Amino acid sequence: MADLTTGLIALSAALAVGLTGIASAIAERQIGSAAVGAMAEKEELFGKALLLTVIPETIVIFGLAVALILLFVVLPGL
Repeated sequence: MADLTTGLIALSAALAVGLTGIASAIAERQIGSAAVGAMAEKEELFGKALLLTVIPETIVIFGLAVALILLFVVLPGL
């Protein structure tokens, strides 16, 4: 049974990183296109647009943190 549990934890860690990466890519696509459109009209919005395109990357960092917790804290504790 430990082999099935190990596999499910590894799958959960992979899903944590993969799904947050996909969600971040979707968010960045929409924010990036809006930011380019806004900067075409007002060039002084570059700083705000850059900040808004970087914010979705934190979602991937959270997913990576969850994956690392699963792999290094939960898995050895079995």
